[in-house]
Amino acid sequence: MSQTSSRSLHGVSYAVASYLIWGFFPLYFLLTPPASALEVVALRVLFSLIFCLALIPLSGQLGQLITSLRRPKDLGLLLLASLLIFANWLLFVIATTSSRVMEASLGYYVTPLVSVGLGLLFLKEKISRLQVLGLAAGALAVFVMLRFYGSVPWLGLGLAATFGLYGLIKKKLGALPALTSLTLETLLLTPLAACLLVIFLGQGQLTLLQEGPAHFWILAVSGPLTALPLLFFAAGASRIQLSSMGMIQYLGPTLQFLLALWVTREETSPGRWATFGLVWLAAIFFSADALKKRRASSRPAGS
Repeated sequence: MSQTSSRSLHGVSYAVASYLIWGFFPLYFLLTPPASALEVVALRVLFSLIFCLALIPLSGQLGQLITSLRRPKDLGLLLLASLLIFANWLLFVIATTSSRVMEASLGYYVTPLVSVGLGLLFLKEKISRLQVLGLAAGALAVFVMLRFYGSVPWLGLGLAATFGLYGLIKKKLGALPALTSLTLETLLLTPLAACLLVIFLGQGQLTLLQEGPAHFWILAVSGPLTALPLLFFAAGASRIQLSSMGMIQYLGPTLQFLLALWVTREETSPGRWATFGLVWLAAIFFSADALKKRRASSRPAGS
């Protein structure tokens, strides 16, 4: 096997690993009650920060972290990105702990459409015909969702909007290593997380130390469970083409959808199937576009 092929294979393995973890994430959050969604997210921030601070010196990114902390303009954008990812995490925990995993899956299927739309509106990016067809299918899915889904899936739409806006801000910031980025974001969120935990402690509602060691470690493991898939994603993205990542990204919401069907046994209706059918059609258009771009980039020059 050539060095290039080996690098690509490793990249695909890292990318698949990241989306497998994200896809099975609902199973983890089903273990976190009786902790409230806000407590889970606040502890996720703190334990992620502890895990990242332990890894930063080993990764050689300490200098970059310090440099980033000295850029006030970047810190402002990073704070906004941090608040968006906090909201995204909170919505996801609420969805998974209230038997709305299918809605979370829908949100992450819609996210690529939101990202393309934001790129078109704010970054003046050009889109291909296949992406236009994908956006059209997505728009029709939103119409069906509002008309026939049964209820407006606010959690799913909120997940798509917060993550899409988060991605837009991160693109404005430019490339930062995944570990440095997560460390900065959790560091900026730490005051908010600490305030929430102090309030829960004062009200006698902090479950971290009240439900035994098993519950403590279930919540503590949220740190590595947050950081590791991001690091795997970064390792994969640096080794394979973006178009390949674009196709692999649908693995996460697909697993979440299957969990909603077979594990949490959530209600399905004709309106929901129609919505997902249109979203899957949009995903097919986007994947076909990614495959087309991949073939074009791998074609020898002048061929």
